[in-house]
Amino acid sequence: MPRAGAGSIADSRYSAAVPHVLVIEDDADVRRGLMRSLAVADIAATSASTGMAGLQAALETAPDLIVLDLGLPDIQGNEVLRMVRAVSEVPIIVATSCDEERQIVTMLDAGADDYLVKPFGGEQFVARIRATLRRGRLDTRKPKPALSIGGLVIEQSARAATLDGKDLRLAPREFDMLYYLAERHGEVITKRELLTEVWQVPFSGTDKTVDVHLSWLRRKLGESAQFPRYLHTVRGVGLRLSAPTS
Repeated sequence: MPRAGAGSIADSRYSAAVPHVLVIEDDADVRRGLMRSLAVADIAATSASTGMAGLQAALETAPDLIVLDLGLPDIQGNEVLRMVRAVSEVPIIVATSCDEERQIVTMLDAGADDYLVKPFGGEQFVARIRATLRRGRLDTRKPKPALSIGGLVIEQSARAATLDGKDLRLAPREFDMLYYLAERHGEVITKRELLTEVWQVPFSGTDKTVDVHLSWLRRKLGESAQFPRYLHTVRGVGLRLSAPTS
């Protein structure tokens, strides 16, 4: 994909054989650790210690992925996310110390592709980056046919879903999770399978990624864990998507 012109941020997720990651992190020790992990993994990287410097670096380097801290000294990371998303679909992984579910949901719904809670290990950090970049490449495969389950219609080619004719306005990973479940509707899918197949990262019993996306997806489907319509929890096993019986 060609580099964007001046004044915009290039979306180069499919372009480079060796990915280039931009790390926006104000803590010098954390920043050095992240850069070291990327270097060991043979991933090219640039870093910035403030939000404005990060935005400038994004313009100049056209990264394949951005790692973004939220507690920056000049402008908040959520503002950086908003400004980047206004002009680009470059993948963004939020890496911060806040583990509150509301914050995680807000950032994912605002356009973040993944959310990492500090502290985390270098191997997980690199695995998340590779998985996010891999999902971007998989988006270019031949589109699959639309799925229809009850009043739910999911179109993979348009990455769009409707419920009873109304647009669901799903975040990227919400759509991926829903489509994966819909392709296997009627089957019980474990959280381990969702994490490894949809997010393409190793399963961790403490990882909240699936739970957060599931909670937000249920809200958009107009249901809850206590009163499910499409997404049914099978206690101790996993999750099943099926059409409402009434």
